[in-house]
Parts: sequence; C-alpha cells; structure tokens
Amino acid sequence: MDIGPTELLIILFLVVLIFGPGRLSKVGGELGKAIRSFREGFSNQDDDKKTNPEENNLEKRNSSDQNYKE
Repeated sequence: MDIGPTELLIILFLVVLIFGPGRLSKVGGELGKAIRSFREGFSNQDDDKKTNPEENNLEKRNSSDQNYKE
C-alpha cells in the first residue's frame, strides 16, 4: 500500500484548497521553527552530556540507588 505521485498531488491539492496558499506558508514556517527548536534541544542535551560526563555518572548512580532502596 504505497502512496504514488498521483495520490501525493491529490493530497497537496486538497491541503491548498482547505488552508489556502497564505495560511499554508505560515503553517510551513511554524513547522520549520518547531523542528529547528526540537533539533537544538537534542543537540544541547548531547553537548551537556559531552561536557559534564561526571555529572551524568552521578545521576546514573543516584537513580540506581533509589531503585535499590525501593
């Protein structure tokens, strides 16, 4: 059950018909901003792990200690 080029054109036509070209560009811009901030959040999290490996080990130890106490 693959979507072919004809089906994609029909879907695109319906989306433009429903939202209109002006609103569609706004929705695309907002979607791009959301994806960009999502990626930045992940890259910042990875940077924190690389710069503070000792803190990461401490967090792992504390969580395992809590699991042991329960």
